[in-house]
Amino acid sequence: MATLVRRALEREGYAVDGADNGADGLWLASENAYDAIVLDVMIPPPDGFEVCRQLRRQGRWAPVLLLTARDGVDDRVTGLDAGADDYLAKPFSFAELAARLRALTRRGAVPRPVELHAGDLALDPATHRVTRAGTEVELSPKEFALLELFMRRPGEVLTRTDILEHTWDFAYDGTSNVVDVYVRYLREKIDRPFERDSIETVRGVGYRLRSDA
Repeated sequence: MATLVRRALEREGYAVDGADNGADGLWLASENAYDAIVLDVMIPPPDGFEVCRQLRRQGRWAPVLLLTARDGVDDRVTGLDAGADDYLAKPFSFAELAARLRALTRRGAVPRPVELHAGDLALDPATHRVTRAGTEVELSPKEFALLELFMRRPGEVLTRTDILEHTWDFAYDGTSNVVDVYVRYLREKIDRPFERDSIETVRGVGYRLRSDA
């Protein structure tokens, strides 16, 4: 399979390096700045899921396309949550593989961490887990969504309207005062117990998560 994929990609004009196990694949992807990575899940250990996880932990952001015969929903979720960008189940056509790679390479190697970090604050969207200085913090779904919005845009001032549009649905017809209420809830859980002041009020504008948190 690896040989066939390599030949097909070379016919498309790609320069291709190959590895037949997870350890060699991880080394190659760690040492080289690839435009994209085609990664089979069922390779000798570490498997494709773990290779993808380790690359993302290293800050390697080349787009990853997972190939696998395991096309169940749980496996697709596992792969995407591991940091993969796309998922192609076997058997597949080489024309589709090439088209998906073209789409991925257009995006480029943009940082898109599996976990979000700001100082000692960490948020995992897949497990809905938040920790500060290693201590787990329990948040309601709305508090979690609000914190995720702040952590995806650190240092940026978010108006109350911005927050309402991204955290509350279109049908919400209340006032922006609900934003102030939930920011207060969030501060009570992620800041005050840890003697931090991460979420700043920008008077007359909105709120900002300090980039150094």
